[in-house]
Amino acid sequence: MRLGLIILVLLAVVIGALALLLARRVRLVREGGVIVALRTRIDNTGKGWHLGIARYHGDEFAWFRALSLKSGPNRVIHREALEIVDRREPESAETPNMPVGSRVLQFRGAHGERDQQVEIAMGPDALTGFLSWLESAPPGRTVPWAS
Repeated sequence: MRLGLIILVLLAVVIGALALLLARRVRLVREGGVIVALRTRIDNTGKGWHLGIARYHGDEFAWFRALSLKSGPNRVIHREALEIVDRREPESAETPNMPVGSRVLQFRGAHGERDQQVEIAMGPDALTGFLSWLESAPPGRTVPWAS
């Protein structure tokens, strides 16, 4: 009897956590989020991609991992510290972890730090919005590879 009650409580906790994750995802998408895959481990294996929702907030691109209990963004990218270093089509091993029709952008921090390199993948509509956001930077700021 006691074991059954413990299992029931654990099951209720798991279902509650899943409901919160689903509610979070729906709220982010309804508030103007776009579906974006992101990875910080840049290599040729095609692994390390995580699906999430990204939102624009002024000069910040906030990315929320789809399956995360964290209440805030998992990664914040500042427009002024962004340098795009490559644009490419995804490899066949990468496509299952990305939105449909994605293109991949690789960028790094303003000073070119290796640990600041990130790749994002997004569909054509989201990519158009992202590039428009980059190009709408204040005057005097140039964005390589944006157009």
